Amino acid sequence: MQSDSLESTSRTDLLERARAADIRGRSAMSKAQLVSSLRELGPSDGDGGHRGDGDQPEDDGVIRRDGRAPVGSRVEAFRELAEARARGEMVLLPRMLSGNDRRMHVRETVREDHETRIATSDVEARAKFDKLAGSVFHFFRGTNLLFYRDILGEDARMPTVLALGDVHPGNFGVMPSADNVPVFGVNDFDDAFYAPFTWDLKRGVVGFMLGAAEKSGLERKKQRAIAQRFVRGYIEGIAAYATDGTEQDEQLRLDNAPPMIAELISGVMERGRAEWLAETLLDEHGTGFRTDEELVPVSSRRAEFQDLVDRYVRENDVAVPARAGAMRVKDVAERKGAGTASLGLARYFVLIEGPRADGTDDLLLEFKRARRSALAGLVPPSGFEVDRQGDRIRHAQRVHLVNGDVFYGSVDFDGHSLMVRERAPFRDDMSLGSLSVGEWKEYAAICGRVLAHTHAMSDENGLIDYDVEPAIMEAIGGHDLFVDDLLRFADEAVARVRADHEHFVADHELGAFRSVDVVYR
Repeated sequence: MQSDSLESTSRTDLLERARAADIRGRSAMSKAQLVSSLRELGPSDGDGGHRGDGDQPEDDGVIRRDGRAPVGSRVEAFRELAEARARGEMVLLPRMLSGNDRRMHVRETVREDHETRIATSDVEARAKFDKLAGSVFHFFRGTNLLFYRDILGEDARMPTVLALGDVHPGNFGVMPSADNVPVFGVNDFDDAFYAPFTWDLKRGVVGFMLGAAEKSGLERKKQRAIAQRFVRGYIEGIAAYATDGTEQDEQLRLDNAPPMIAELISGVMERGRAEWLAETLLDEHGTGFRTDEELVPVSSRRAEFQDLVDRYVRENDVAVPARAGAMRVKDVAERKGAGTASLGLARYFVLIEGPRADGTDDLLLEFKRARRSALAGLVPPSGFEVDRQGDRIRHAQRVHLVNGDVFYGSVDFDGHSLMVRERAPFRDDMSLGSLSVGEWKEYAAICGRVLAHTHAMSDENGLIDYDVEPAIMEAIGGHDLFVDDLLRFADEAVARVRADHEHFVADHELGAFRSVDVVYR
């Protein structure tokens, strides 16, 4: 491979070649770094790239016994629409559909997004659809792809950040830091993707309005006031980081958090690890997982998962803390019924024996199949690409959080990319149903500021190669107009989500999600 051909190759193709050559750390490399790494390999090693799972739909198609094939994924078709819209061309957006056309679009998108889970008659997939049918807010949370196809290619002129991808009031919370102390921040990176900063804000204003309506029964005027506080909290945060540049050191802990968050952190610190393990995870002897509707022990796979844990530690360069002992796998269980968007995807709990070896200081690692980001192929082209799904999620956590969970990582297993994180006794989120109107506003402003912090880290630890905060402030322009634009977007989007939910419920009752779309000969 000649160096000049490498220079002219797109970053996406360079990533494919780097993946084929097993170059570590490729997801976080700039194009120049990828070229340099591939050049060092010589002409043969980096030449055989293949199309990785970052370019594929979340679920692989299933060929039925009768020879019928699933309808081809619409991922590429929507990618082309997004690119056309980003170029300024006139494009028919899904949100312009109405009546039966919109109902069919909702049905087809949900089926496509869950193709494997439906085709294999996954029990948890059916449970997920029941959950979505029973709640507008859960429907919103579990149909991210539907939401983002409505804004495909939008805001191409806006500054790009490493977006969280699924902003709503339930995706902020308390989690362990690298120092094993509780911190508050964004806590779900499954859909993280490089996108215009406004995409997170649009998802967020809709999420806060729907959350306030469903969890607290608040009427529209109060919903809008809460959403407005979320946006203004974001603006205030970005403005502060543009001025003082403190984002690299900022972390919300018990000693510096606002009173509402300090109370949340204090609450999760009251229960010790031994009590948490005994009450929620371990059997009566403390030797392994208990058996219940959420945990199904698969102890026979301990040796297999020991090999997986050893490889995960090695591939992620995990600095194993003393509290993890020798990283010995004590037990393994399948985790059932967890999540909303990811319900029905493989998820394992792995118990790591602590130094005392008496069941009082064990660690819990979660291995979860990484989904394709709902934003993939829909964002305006930016030149910032990602690699395999688990790598993408790990990259986002390391960018977004200052000294976050030391165990956050990724590893391939059974042909899939898995993300890994620690589950700790002090992992919790806000009880939204207990918030007053004033508390909702305070919480929304805090979350807006936290989101600003994650975006501000995009040029510190991420792939953004310019000072992002001043660019965002310039793009925002007049604050009142910017806020009003987002609230008007939210008004329409909330109404659309409610109408889509009605379509979904009607189809669900008629059995529409028991089979996938197929092509007949």
